[in-house]
Amino acid sequence: MMGKRSILDLVNRPTGSYLSIRLAMVFMTTSILLGVLGFMYFEGYSVTDAIYMTVITISTVGFQEVAPLSETGRIFTSILILINIIVLSYILSAFTYYVVEGQIFKQLYDRTMNKKIQSLKDHVIVCGYGKYGKEIVSHLHKHNCEVLIIERDESRIKELQEDSRTLFHIHDDATHDEILEVANLKNAKAIIAALPDDTDNLFIVLSARQLNPDITIISRAKEHRSESKLQLAGATHVIMPEQIGSFYMATLVSKPSATEFFAFISDEVDHDIGFAEISYENMPAKCQEKSIAELGIRKATGTNIIGYKTDTGKYIVNPKPDTILKPNTSFILVGNTEQINALQEFLDVKL
Repeated sequence: MMGKRSILDLVNRPTGSYLSIRLAMVFMTTSILLGVLGFMYFEGYSVTDAIYMTVITISTVGFQEVAPLSETGRIFTSILILINIIVLSYILSAFTYYVVEGQIFKQLYDRTMNKKIQSLKDHVIVCGYGKYGKEIVSHLHKHNCEVLIIERDESRIKELQEDSRTLFHIHDDATHDEILEVANLKNAKAIIAALPDDTDNLFIVLSARQLNPDITIISRAKEHRSESKLQLAGATHVIMPEQIGSFYMATLVSKPSATEFFAFISDEVDHDIGFAEISYENMPAKCQEKSIAELGIRKATGTNIIGYKTDTGKYIVNPKPDTILKPNTSFILVGNTEQINALQEFLDVKL
C-alpha cells in the first residue's frame, strides 16, 4: 500500500515540481563536462580543443571539427547530441514555466520577504488571517505594531499582497515548527493563534512555548473544554470571542450606561483615549521601588493610574497613593494621546 501511495503521489505532483532552474543548470554543466572529458579521452584533444568541440556540438552551430573524428568519436558525438537535445528541452521547459507562471518573480519576492522577516524584532505573529485575524491585524497596525501573518489559504495570501499596508506574511501552515522558526519566533514579542480549529491552536501554543519559553502566547478558543488545555500547553491568555460577545450584549441590558462608557473609552480610533501599561522592569532605576505619590505621574503628564497588577496576577482598581511598584508588578494608566506621549518622555520608556 505504501508503494502504491507513493507512486500515486508522484503521478499527481504538479508539473512545476519537476522543473527547477537550478537542476537545469546542473544538467547543462554535466553535459559540458561530459563533452570535454569525452573528447579529451576518445580523441586526445587538448582542453581548449575539447571545450571548443563541446560548445559547437551542444550549440549545433555546424562549425568544422578541430580534426577528423574517429569512429568512436562519431559515436560519442552522436550520443552527446542526443543527450543535449534532452537537456535543452528540459532547460527551455523550466525557463518557460518559471517565466509564464511568474515563479522567478515569486521566488525573488519570497527571498526579499524572508530577509526582512529575519530582521524583525519585537514583532507580533498572527496565525490565521480569517474573520478574527483580520480584526487583530487591523488593531495592531493602528498601534504601529510590526505584524507578521502566517496563512495557508492562497486566496487570503493574495488579499494580503494586494493590501496597501506593509504586512509581512508567510504562505504556509502555522502548526509546523519549522514555519514558526522561519517567522523569527525567537525575536517576536507575542504570537496570536487565531485559527478556527482549537486543535490547530493547541499545536501552535505547544510549539511556540517550546521554541520560545518567554514569549507571550494568546490563543483563540471555541470550546470551553479547550481553554484549560490551551493554558496547560503554555498559553498566556485564552480568549473566547463568542463568550466575550455574549457577555457584552447581556451587560448592555443590565448595565447599559456603564457598558457604553467602557466602549467609549476603549474606542481608540474614534476617540483620543488610550491605555498604557508600565511594568517594574521597564521603569528607569530612579523610578523603581517608589509609590504612586512619589512618582508624581499625574502631575507631570496628566495620565491617571487606574489599575495595579500584583506579582500574583491580581488586579487592584484605583490603587492607593502609597502603592509601590515592585518587581513583577505593573501600573495600568489611561490618558489621551498627548498625555501618553508625555508619559513616555517623562519615564524615558517606549509604551
